Amino acid sequence: MLQTSLEPDPTPTLRAAAVRRAPVAVTGIQASGRAHLGNFLGLIRPALALAGSHDAHYFIADAHALTTLRDGAALRRHTREIAATWLALGLDPHRTTLYRQSDLPEVFELAWILACYTGKGLLNRAHAYKAAVAANRAAGRADDHGVTGGMFGYPVLMAADVLLLAADVVPVGLDQKQHVEIAREIGASFNAVHGRVLTLPEPLIDRRVATIPGLDGRKMSKSYGNVVPIFAEPDELRRLVGRIVTDSRPAVAPKDPERCSLFALYRHLAQPAAVAALRARYLEGGVAYREVKEELVELLDAAFGPARVAYRTLMADPAELERLLATGAERARGRAAPVINRVRATVGLG
Repeated sequence: MLQTSLEPDPTPTLRAAAVRRAPVAVTGIQASGRAHLGNFLGLIRPALALAGSHDAHYFIADAHALTTLRDGAALRRHTREIAATWLALGLDPHRTTLYRQSDLPEVFELAWILACYTGKGLLNRAHAYKAAVAANRAAGRADDHGVTGGMFGYPVLMAADVLLLAADVVPVGLDQKQHVEIAREIGASFNAVHGRVLTLPEPLIDRRVATIPGLDGRKMSKSYGNVVPIFAEPDELRRLVGRIVTDSRPAVAPKDPERCSLFALYRHLAQPAAVAALRARYLEGGVAYREVKEELVELLDAAFGPARVAYRTLMADPAELERLLATGAERARGRAAPVINRVRATVGLG
C-alpha cells in the first residue's frame, strides 16, 4: 500500500512583529467546474493549513465565473461543487468562513468605487487581458475582439474581494500573484487620496507547487482541458493519468525527473522516502513510465478516496450546502460592514 503525504504544509512566518489579532486570510476559487489537482496543491491545501493560525475567509467566486459561463443552472451546480469540495477536504465551517461571492452585495459596491480610482493602464497590464490581445493579434483580429467589460475589469472585482474583508494575506498560486499586486496598487491609489482606509494584502504562495503540470505538460488548467479532477473515480483517474505526456525513453534508460510531468505530480503526493527512491530509479534507469503512472493512480485514489465519499454525501444535500453558505455570508458581511461603511463615508456616499 502506497502512503500519501497530504498533511498541510507548515505556514511560513508572515510578519516579524507580533500582532494581537489573528491575521486575516482571504481567497477564492472560481465556480467554473470540478476542482482539480492544481487547485488542491496550489490553493486549497495551503489555504486549509492557515485555518488554525488565521481568521480565514474563503469564497466561491460565482460572479467571476460570469466572464465565461452563460448557463445559470451550471453556475449554481458548480458553486455547490466547490463548496462541497472545500468541506470534503476538511474545511471546518465553524472555524473558517465559507461563503458565496454574490451573497455579499458590498463586493460589487466596493468594486465600482475602486474602479473610479483605478487607471486603465493598470488594467491594460493584466495578464489575462494581455493574453487576449496577443491571441487576437495573432489571429488578425482587432485587439479587443471578444473582450467584455467584465473580463477587462476582472482584477478590480478581485481587489474588492480581498480589500473588503481587510485581508492581510491572500493564499494564491504563482499565476495569480499579479491579481494581488493589482489589488495592492488599487488600494494604495485609494489610500493616497483618503488616507489609510484600506488594508493592503500580501500574496501567500507556496513556491514548491508554483506550477502544476497538466496531462499535456502545460500548466494544469480547465481552460486547457488537461486537468485531473481530484474526485474522479479510479477508472477515470487511470484513463486521465494514462494520457500524461512522456518521452519515448525505454525503461532501462536513465531519465531526468526534473523534466517529467509524472514525477512532478508524484512528488507532491508521495512520502519523502518514496520520492527519493523514485528519483534514484529515474537517474539510474530501470523504471518504466507505465509503472509510475500506475503508482500515481494509486496515490491519487488513496489520497482523495475518503474525501470523494464525503463529497458525494454533501452533494446529495444541496439544502445543507445552501445553509452553510448563507451562514458564512452572514459572518463575512459582518466583517465587511466596517470597511464598506468607512469607504462610503470617506467618498461621500454615506
